Amino acid sequence: MTRDYLSVDDLSVAELNEVLDLAGRMKADPSLLGAALAGKAVALIFEKSSTRTRVSFEVGVAQLGAHPLTLSSSDLQLGRGETIEDTGRVLSRYVDAIVLRTFEQERLEVLAEAASVPVVNSLSDFEHPCQALADLLTIREHLGSLPGKILTYVGDGNNVAHSLLLAGAKAAMTVRIATPAGFEPIPQVVERAAEIAAETGGAVDVGADPIAAATGAHVLYTDVWASMGQEAEAEERALVFHPFQLNQALIDVADPGVLVMHCLPAHRGEEIADHAIDGSHAVVFDQAENRLHTQKALLVFLFGLA
Repeated sequence: MTRDYLSVDDLSVAELNEVLDLAGRMKADPSLLGAALAGKAVALIFEKSSTRTRVSFEVGVAQLGAHPLTLSSSDLQLGRGETIEDTGRVLSRYVDAIVLRTFEQERLEVLAEAASVPVVNSLSDFEHPCQALADLLTIREHLGSLPGKILTYVGDGNNVAHSLLLAGAKAAMTVRIATPAGFEPIPQVVERAAEIAAETGGAVDVGADPIAAATGAHVLYTDVWASMGQEAEAEERALVFHPFQLNQALIDVADPGVLVMHCLPAHRGEEIADHAIDGSHAVVFDQAENRLHTQKALLVFLFGLA
C-alpha cells in the first residue's frame, strides 16, 4: 500500500518516533542507508518559492542514491491548465515519489488520490509537516526527550502552528499557542490535537496572552506574521502582531534553558528580535539542518526501507 505524508496526522505516534529515531541515526552516520533509493527518481514540484525545502530535499534525495527532479509550475503543463490529477497520473509513470509545495491542501489531497506513488506535503497553506519533523528532532537533541516539555508558539495561527499542534501532541508535549484575536489556528486542528494529547498525556492550550504562554516554556517558537500570499497584509499585520514578538520579555519568563526556534526565513525585528535569533538560546540553524535528516528518514520510511 502506498503511504503519503500530507499531514503530521498521517503518522501514528509509534511511526513518528520511528522516523525521528531513524533521522537521528542517519544524521550520526551519513553513510547509513546511503543507497536506499538507488535507481529511483523523486519529483520535487514547487508552486511556491523555497530555499530550505528545495535544497534539503534535492540534497537528501541525492544522498539516498536517487535522482531529484526539481520542477516549477512553469516547467509543467500545470501552468497551462493541465489538472493536478492528470499530472499525478502521468508523473507516477515516470517517478517513484512526488514532493509538492503548494497553496491549497486540497491540491495535495487530489494529487495523492490520483497518483500511485507516495506524495509528500513539503508545505501548504494548511500544514508544514516536514518542518515539524525537523523541529521535534531538534528539540529532542537539545533537551534529551519530548514528553512533558512545554512548546510555546507565538504569532500567527498558520500552517506551522497547525503542524506543531499535531506533532507536539503526538510527542506528549504541552503545546501552547498565543495569537491575536482572529488569528487563531483552525478549530478543527486544535480539536484534533486535543484528542491526540488526551491519548498521549500531552496538552493543548490556545490563548491570546504571549507572556502567560511563555511562562516556564522549554521552547519558544515563532514564524513570519505574513506568509507567502499575504504580503499585502504585512503592514496591517505588523501593528496587530507587535505584542507577540519573540523577544527578551518572553525569554525572561521561560525556562532558563529555553530553546528559541523559527522555521525561517525570519523577518528580523518583526516577529523575532535580533538578540533572540542570534542569542545563546537559539537553535534555528539546527532546525534548518535537520530538515535534511528528517526528510531523508521520512522518504526511507514511506518506501518501507527502514
